[in-house]
Amino acid sequence: MSTITNLNELTGHYTLDPRHTRIGFVARHTMSTRVRGRFEEFEGDAYLDGDDPASSGARLTIQAASIRTGNRQRDDMLRDKFLDADGHPTLTFASTGLRQVDRSNYQLFGDLTLRGLTRPVTLDVELTDGGDGMEGDFYAGFTASLTINRNDWGVNWNAFTAFTLSPKVTLECDVVAIRRP
Repeated sequence: MSTITNLNELTGHYTLDPRHTRIGFVARHTMSTRVRGRFEEFEGDAYLDGDDPASSGARLTIQAASIRTGNRQRDDMLRDKFLDADGHPTLTFASTGLRQVDRSNYQLFGDLTLRGLTRPVTLDVELTDGGDGMEGDFYAGFTASLTINRNDWGVNWNAFTAFTLSPKVTLECDVVAIRRP
């Protein structure tokens, strides 16, 4: 396994590796605790252009019903009342631009769609690794984060939740993408 040393080594089309990728979130509860969760079903791909990073792009589709927090009752409430997984089965992200901040950090601009509402967002992305994988493929590793106000997408259940759950939710991604031949 080798680590990339030059961004242009990454140029190519990639598919997310769901076995090594985690799409999660953190929300603060008024009892000073944090609720952490993840989505278990998702797919995505990207085109990375190492010579012209602004030409790169990515898309992600998450199955809303795949949300898991480790508490079945809370998961059911999040699926039904917050995400309306029956009416809006997917959450999506489609990039609209990329800006290189430094050697390994980027800002990824795009549109996030939740509950049928689309809003522009900016993810902070860090290139963490890349090189030859153990299965003979080439991979790139990234972390990304984004803090949103869930109310901007109508992700709320009732007036009580407005007082018990912070409107700010941090989305966290640890991504491994495999370059397609």
